[in-house]
Amino acid sequence: MEEELSFYTRSQLALRNGQDKPQIWVAFKGIIYDVTESRLWKKGTHYEHWAGQDLTDELADAPHTALVFSRFKKIGRIK
Repeated sequence: MEEELSFYTRSQLALRNGQDKPQIWVAFKGIIYDVTESRLWKKGTHYEHWAGQDLTDELADAPHTALVFSRFKKIGRIK
């Protein structure tokens, strides 16, 4: 059974960039993940990537696979 997740707009996601609000969220394939506690996402940046956005298209250039998202809590879905 798939878990129930709240829906958030892209604008709501964008505010969780580590600057405007303390939460640091990123999205991948429509799912929003909380990366606030990750030392690699401090201040809302991770190498050349910025929090508060959908990173689906950027994963192809990453040195890791999508399995990295399994480490983080799912917050919601993009509306």
